[in-house]
Amino acid sequence: MRKVIGIGETILDIIFKDDQPHRAIPGGTVFNGFVSLARMGVPLCFISELGNDPIGDIIRRFMQENGLSTEFIDTYPDGKSPLALAFLDEEQNASYMVYKDYPAQRLDVGYPTIHENDIFIVGSYYALNPTVREKVAEFLQYARERKAIIYYDPNFRKPHAHEALRVRPTLIENLEFADIVRGSDEDFFWLYGEKDMEQIYEQHIRFYCERLICTHGSQGVTIFSKNSRQHFPAPCITPVSTVGAGDNFNAGFIYGLLKYNVTRDNLDHLDKETEANVMRCAIDFATEACKSYDNYISREFAESYR
Repeated sequence: MRKVIGIGETILDIIFKDDQPHRAIPGGTVFNGFVSLARMGVPLCFISELGNDPIGDIIRRFMQENGLSTEFIDTYPDGKSPLALAFLDEEQNASYMVYKDYPAQRLDVGYPTIHENDIFIVGSYYALNPTVREKVAEFLQYARERKAIIYYDPNFRKPHAHEALRVRPTLIENLEFADIVRGSDEDFFWLYGEKDMEQIYEQHIRFYCERLICTHGSQGVTIFSKNSRQHFPAPCITPVSTVGAGDNFNAGFIYGLLKYNVTRDNLDHLDKETEANVMRCAIDFATEACKSYDNYISREFAESYR
């Protein structure tokens, strides 16, 4: 059975609404999607790191309760598990303040088993961070050698915009590894200082990876490929929180790749019906995540969707 392997930051999100703390939930770009995929019964392997502290304990217990193995979680004795404050505005979009205290040695874990046509996902600033870059690049190379489908979500936020030029070489390397790139129009604006997605695709993405999925929030999704452009509308809803929307879009898209048996061999030759079916899974997951303060799809949704 095909499985999904991912590497990324694990963090405790404290969500503020109307200037008051509302909820504290485990999160992270890859982590959020993996909780949703675990609830869908997808075989997973998650690579990350946590401190040996109360926040780390909360997250590890949450993983176990949701069927996510902690086998490849590096528990470091020094430093502290990361913490993020998420402030929701009137439209329920979040801005963040993040607090981190990592040790010098990081990601001291072995390689998981990867087979051809498994899916490997990496994303956020974690995939660009120079302090863990060597290890992340090793895992990406390992996944490519084993012919996994590599899915990359830059998830590049405003607090790192001043680093956009400095991280460009690493970004390009990630794009070259990727079989599929998915990001929001906001991500690409902070990366390139441009808003024209056609221009961004042609000038900055296409040469390295021909498959780009751009999400536009309530304005839907555009798929860019070598010879086509396709737009899918988003359903009209009133979101409770958009914190996990993009992460769950990734989870839904990956679930669709598995459900409709999309492999490396047929990724370039998908018919319109299969492409639409995969996209429907992605949009359904993202929409569901916007209906609560959780960062993932609900267990009830997962049960009915299966």
